This record gives sequence, structure tokens and C-alpha cells, in this order.
Amino acid sequence: MENQLMALAIETYKITLIISLPILLVGLIVGLLVSIFQATTQINEMTLSFVPKILAVIAVIIFTMPWMLHMLLDYTRRLIELIPNFIG
Repeated sequence: MENQLMALAIETYKITLIISLPILLVGLIVGLLVSIFQATTQINEMTLSFVPKILAVIAVIIFTMPWMLHMLLDYTRRLIELIPNFIG
């Protein structure tokens, strides 16, 4: 029983990491590119660093939403199927 719970916790962390990774990577890459652009042009505007990141993250969320929903639905289905194992 404890081994199953630990495996479930590990799987939860893995799915969370896999789902959030594309969003975080795009935010990191766009932030780095904007920082390089700001350093080369010496423009220090806060909205210049925030707006492109937020737009890129929104675009990635829209683009990867079907994949994320599919992963979450599969995981939820497995959780529901495991309920009888934990009750008994």
C-alpha cells in the first residue's frame, strides 16, 4: 500500500514536470532573448521584458493544450481506476 502511494506521488511529480516544462522553457528562452536585445540596445523598459514573455507563454499554452489535457485525462483515469485498491 505504501509503495503504491509513493509510486503515485512520483508519477504525479513527473506529470507535473512534463506538463509545465514547455511553458517554463519558452518563458526562459524568450526572457533570455529579450534580455540580450535590451543589453545590446540599452533599452531598459520593464514592459519590453514582460509582454513578449507573457504572449509567448499564452501561445505555448494554447498550442499544447490538447496534449496537456490528454495527459491529465489519462492520469485522472488511472487514479480513478486505482481507487478500489486503496479502499480495500
